[in-house]
Amino acid sequence: MSEYGEFETGYESGDVEQLHTEAGSEQDYQSDFGVYSQDSASAESTDFETGKHVEYVGADGSRYESTDFTSYSHDEAETNSVFAAEGSEQSSSSEYASIDALRAQFQSAFAEGTQISDGGHGPSIAGH
Repeated sequence: MSEYGEFETGYESGDVEQLHTEAGSEQDYQSDFGVYSQDSASAESTDFETGKHVEYVGADGSRYESTDFTSYSHDEAETNSVFAAEGSEQSSSSEYASIDALRAQFQSAFAEGTQISDGGHGPSIAGH
């Protein structure tokens, strides 16, 4: 120890770095399909026929013939059908990214002394 005591000085510095990253994505897809159709058809046919047949033979041996006839025909057909169709399609996509950065810097200086004395003749200085 010298007559002036001990005296110390110093300097400190430091860095703090923090990095936070976040990323993501999302995709959606949806499809709906359906079909609708309706069809109907019909057909109808009617036939009607009448007739008369007469035959006659004369002079020596008479002969007579008669025929009456009626003919009727009716046909009918009907069809119905249903068919359905419908559709939709959707898609979406999203992406995101996030970065948070923090940088802190600090510096400090300090001085510390114990005691400086001039042999008891003057004021003394003490510090921490």
